[in-house]
Amino acid sequence: MWLKKTLPYPLQLFSNQLTKTIFNTIGIGVAFSPNLKPNIYEAARLSLFFKSELVLIHVGEPSITKEIQIQEILAPFSDKQLSYKLVFANGNPVDAILSTAERLNIDLLILGALQRENFLKYYLGSIARKITRKVKCSVLLLTKPSIERVPCNHIVVNGLKDPKTKQAIAAAFFVANKLKTSKITIVEEITKQEVAVNVYDDKSLRRSRIKKERIKLREDSRVKHIINDIPEIYKKDIAIEIQSIFGKRGYSIGHYAQFVRADLLVMNAHGKTTFLDRLFPHDIEHILTELPTDVLIIQ
Repeated sequence: MWLKKTLPYPLQLFSNQLTKTIFNTIGIGVAFSPNLKPNIYEAARLSLFFKSELVLIHVGEPSITKEIQIQEILAPFSDKQLSYKLVFANGNPVDAILSTAERLNIDLLILGALQRENFLKYYLGSIARKITRKVKCSVLLLTKPSIERVPCNHIVVNGLKDPKTKQAIAAAFFVANKLKTSKITIVEEITKQEVAVNVYDDKSLRRSRIKKERIKLREDSRVKHIINDIPEIYKKDIAIEIQSIFGKRGYSIGHYAQFVRADLLVMNAHGKTTFLDRLFPHDIEHILTELPTDVLIIQ
């Protein structure tokens, strides 16, 4: 069954050559658990900030009681032109949410997730992580959903050399603009292999330092070119920093985001995840193992 209101207008973003990041439709999987209300409040607020339509997906049989409960939770947003639908889907929760997200052309799927799972649960995979690995749209993983809005003051976004990085950085600025974020830090993760120099005396130590500095300057220049392509309206009133860190990709940026107490970490999607990825994690898998904060993964 559907509950529908009118969407004010389509959400447009960048028209320049950089990218288009459009969250026309936001979806959220709703389970009738203790976090139901805060999860829905977070999704409703984001839908209003982004001027998006909200789709609430419940896996289970249609129920008038559940419809009424959802309507009551959304009541505070009824006078704010929130456009939403409630969809009941049958079947396995992962498959049902994935198929619904694809069928309804959802651009951003919001999921509640535990900040840390033990190894056994991670190995088997929670519903949120299974969906994250398979979904074709962008995903926002909420670690601490709140009924009262918690300001998003600091966004950390990966700036590694990758075809999808421009899109991730553009998304970070779009979100920052809509949420009135005051600071964005773009993190360049540089692996140890890139700066590998055998240090055995003062001369080799200097050589190692020079190599690190050259790589840092090169990466800073690349990221600055991306930032220059962002329209000025999306950079207004935002403090922008570029930070190079050396270490394992995914693991390093996750710990950095946690250390600086970032409110949101924006990452590129890795692509299709295999069983071996979970045994030998890549960058996104490191993040999924121990979420440092709310995480937005851009497809």
